[in-house]
Amino acid sequence: MEIVYIYTRKRSEFGRQCNFSDRPAELHVDILPDPFQALNFIEKNPCDTTAQCSEDMSEHEVNTERFEMESRGINHVEGGWPKDINPQEVEQTIRFRKKVEKEENYINTIVQLGSVMEHCIRQNNAINIYEEYFEEEAAVEGTDEAPSAKTINIFRDPHEIKRTATHLSWHPDRGKKLAVAYSSLEFQRAPKNMSYDSYIWDIENANKPDLVFKPASPLLSLEYNPKDSHILAGGCYNGQLTYWDTRKGGQAVELSSIEHSHRDPVYKVIWLQSKTGTDCFSASTDGQVLWWDIRKMSEPTETLVLDPSKKGDLNNALGGISLEFESSMPTKFMVGTEQGIVIACNRKAKTPAEKIVCTYSGHHGPIYSLQRNPFFLKNFITVGDWTARIWSEDSRESSIMWTKHQMAYVTDGCWSPTRPTVFFTTKMDGTLDVWDFVFKQSDPALSLKVCDEPLYSLRIQDNGRYMACGAKNGTATLLEFSSGLCTLQRNEKNLATAMFDRETKREKILEARHRELRLKERGKSEQSRQSDTAEKPGSVEEQIATAENDFFEILEAENKKREKMLAKKKEAELEKAYFDEKDEDEIED
Repeated sequence: MEIVYIYTRKRSEFGRQCNFSDRPAELHVDILPDPFQALNFIEKNPCDTTAQCSEDMSEHEVNTERFEMESRGINHVEGGWPKDINPQEVEQTIRFRKKVEKEENYINTIVQLGSVMEHCIRQNNAINIYEEYFEEEAAVEGTDEAPSAKTINIFRDPHEIKRTATHLSWHPDRGKKLAVAYSSLEFQRAPKNMSYDSYIWDIENANKPDLVFKPASPLLSLEYNPKDSHILAGGCYNGQLTYWDTRKGGQAVELSSIEHSHRDPVYKVIWLQSKTGTDCFSASTDGQVLWWDIRKMSEPTETLVLDPSKKGDLNNALGGISLEFESSMPTKFMVGTEQGIVIACNRKAKTPAEKIVCTYSGHHGPIYSLQRNPFFLKNFITVGDWTARIWSEDSRESSIMWTKHQMAYVTDGCWSPTRPTVFFTTKMDGTLDVWDFVFKQSDPALSLKVCDEPLYSLRIQDNGRYMACGAKNGTATLLEFSSGLCTLQRNEKNLATAMFDRETKREKILEARHRELRLKERGKSEQSRQSDTAEKPGSVEEQIATAENDFFEILEAENKKREKMLAKKKEAELEKAYFDEKDEDEIED
């Protein structure tokens, strides 16, 4: 016989969670101390214990997972067609349109949309809500806000082997994209597995580059075409020039032939203001400036050898590091060399010798940056060694203004596009300096530590508010400046004009004074040379012997003077000791 007992319980009563509740404490047992238990223990006297004043604490860091976004677009060509109609067939689409246009629903919809459109047009004719009434009033009152900057985004080199961000270029249309050229600047020390890629970044998405360029050699310069934002030109480490069309992907459209290219790395490429928008020119440390038309990259259209002697000798040429070209002055351009000399050139001269107009010498090392002031085109800035210098075309022998020597090497610089007295410099210690000559001339108005790595490049946007700085480890930091640094101050142009004119006049006066002193010294040296040759006839050996005798006679005379001085000093000391003893004897008597 099988005994079965069935336990019945509701399903809701088992597997339930524990419900805790608060209740007062209850005393269940109270054990009194037993004095006889103390005999089982041995008392330790004295008892030393250590105590810490602060609590023991532990630190733990947790990094959240990086959230990566990806932007995707849809190219919508034709839509709204039924499945049985092929939009590529013109006859089918025309037949379908005629059929739809005859329907009453279509006519009613068009009439309703027409009334809405008519209302918008009448409203816009009454008042234009998008009109800028104070667009010309650019100057505003100066604010008391201290100059400041903040980091907006950081674009990192995606490759494992980090390379230097050598050049930056903003998209010419609103600056929503940033092209960055990457290369290793250490001579013949590039790692074997180093990538040659350069990128275009979307400033709102730092997770993934918008486009990847695949050059044949690492890029030292990369520049947007201001007329066609889809075209970019790049200067390679092996001396070649290449260009890309972003509509065709990251592969180069055309590459210059290596036989007719530069022999050294191309440090700078600038687009020219031409009707076709396809002309550019490049500078390299091989001592040449080459002009190119990207429609025919087989050979350069024009060549200039940077020989200061104007002989066109490539062996005596100076290596170009930086270029300057202003579109409003299409015939003039300047080249900054690695010897610290700025060469001013005129492209429309007839002969190559006449193309080199003059030179400016003021730096002890390479000139990494060269740019005209956008408000005063006669004044330009050069950045090299430990200083930044402001020059005037009217004063060729020396700069009119300069910064004091910095502790770290200055690597790049540029003017503000919105304020005539503000410029920026980067240094090897990772610092960005903002200089405002109206506010302060001896020190930067703002010094910002961007990163711990050396900064090698910088580029400011056309609106003057955003700036990108490229570092040695491949990071490009996007900064936003305060409104005071990017807004034209009241009476600033007049102050800048007066300051530049005053400093130019001062340098002209000093140059004239130095010229007079040099002429006087030259005349004195010639007179002394003639008198020496007249007084000291004879052979070279006799003149050397005479000079030696004069030298030893001067030494003997100096020794005798020194002995006399020592003897007089000893006599004075003896006299003083004698009178001191005599005074002591009189006091005792």
